[in-house]
Amino acid sequence: MNVSIHTMRKPQKIGWGSAAAVVVANMVGTGVFTSLGFQVGIVQNRYAILLLWALGGLNALLGAFAYAELGTHLRRSGGEYHYLSTLYHPFLGYLSGWISITVGFGASVALTAMAMGFYMTPFIDVNPTFIAFASIIILSLVHSFSIRQSSLVQNGLTMLKVALIVLLIVAGWYLPPAAKESWQSGADNPWIWDSSAFVVALVFVNYSYSGWNAAAYIVEEIRNPIRNLPRALIGGAAVVSVLYILLQLSFLRQVPLEVLMQKVEVGHLAAESMFGPAIGNWFSVIIALLLASSLSAMVWVGPRITGSMAKDHDNWSFFRIQNKHGIPVRAIWFQAIISLALILTGTFEQLLLYSGFILQLFNALTIAGVFILRYKFPELRGYRSPFFPWLQLVFLIISVWMLVFLLIDKPFESLLGIANLALGAITFFWGKKITHLFNRYLPKRKVDVEKQHLQ
Repeated sequence: MNVSIHTMRKPQKIGWGSAAAVVVANMVGTGVFTSLGFQVGIVQNRYAILLLWALGGLNALLGAFAYAELGTHLRRSGGEYHYLSTLYHPFLGYLSGWISITVGFGASVALTAMAMGFYMTPFIDVNPTFIAFASIIILSLVHSFSIRQSSLVQNGLTMLKVALIVLLIVAGWYLPPAAKESWQSGADNPWIWDSSAFVVALVFVNYSYSGWNAAAYIVEEIRNPIRNLPRALIGGAAVVSVLYILLQLSFLRQVPLEVLMQKVEVGHLAAESMFGPAIGNWFSVIIALLLASSLSAMVWVGPRITGSMAKDHDNWSFFRIQNKHGIPVRAIWFQAIISLALILTGTFEQLLLYSGFILQLFNALTIAGVFILRYKFPELRGYRSPFFPWLQLVFLIISVWMLVFLLIDKPFESLLGIANLALGAITFFWGKKITHLFNRYLPKRKVDVEKQHLQ
């Protein structure tokens, strides 16, 4: 049968604007509405807190420059999983995939669900843990039966998040300040000289900025990535950084420090201070619904990483199975079980520190990969970050500083991250042993399985 070439459609790709929207959508999530109270618990100085947010924005921008170079030279979707496998060794790539599953998505889903619970309690008198459990189970069920995803709806929700942030910024500056104490209050607190306290507070900020590398995961879906990926990563990170600093300035202007201290639902507290309890409750519900959209996206995307690893590694073959609609149901519920277990075994603060330590470690390894890229593949064509190697060195210095002080000041959460890495290493070498036995004793069965998989 003859088929006209004009009837064959090329895969649809997105421009830099849509790719930047992906970055903004991934960045604007749980952290910006939840982490300020923990920073105030450590650093009781408004100027110091704003410095933290500025430093977090700088860290995100430095990372965006490096990922833009990596993504335009190694033009395959997958982010760290692909970069570390190519530049270092497949073992490191495997570990990055393991961390993405257990921390990048598993812990992030748990944190977002917990934040939803805290934001819903002023409106519904229900235990926050119950709300967190219910939201994960319900959304996992929804994504187990339907694959319908509307980019229009997701973009609309992202615009709503940004609009809500802009509204809180404008209201925070237009309305008279409710926080009457001087901005110098807490000046006696040794906020900058106590490096360990400052670093721990910076981990909370960096978690809020996570997602600045989101477009690197979908580089194959971006039109002209050499031109558009740097615009998306750097532009998206810059816009969100400015919004975040202005929003925290608004929160600090409107809510006294003692009210914010160790609280998760800081967006609700700020809205209540600015507009009164009734409207504050409605803001709380709106933020909870926006968090639900982030949770839904993670429940949908996260299991696809598990599915990708299952294609590359035989010890994950259990998760290759999809239902008749092509949905990786087993992978969805594997992620749900991880998230539910994390909710039961840790507090919000512990989960955030545990996530921050291990994610910062792998971001640092990826950024260091720029040096290897320029040495091993000088012939490749792509974007080159300016001021090399200074931007990368600043990022790495900040990362090492954070990792060392976290190990000293928060050894339990840091060692949990290292233990998770060790567990990932065990599954890698166990998988290689299983694959060797599989190839040795059941070669015919393996060929049949691979043929079935390719079909």
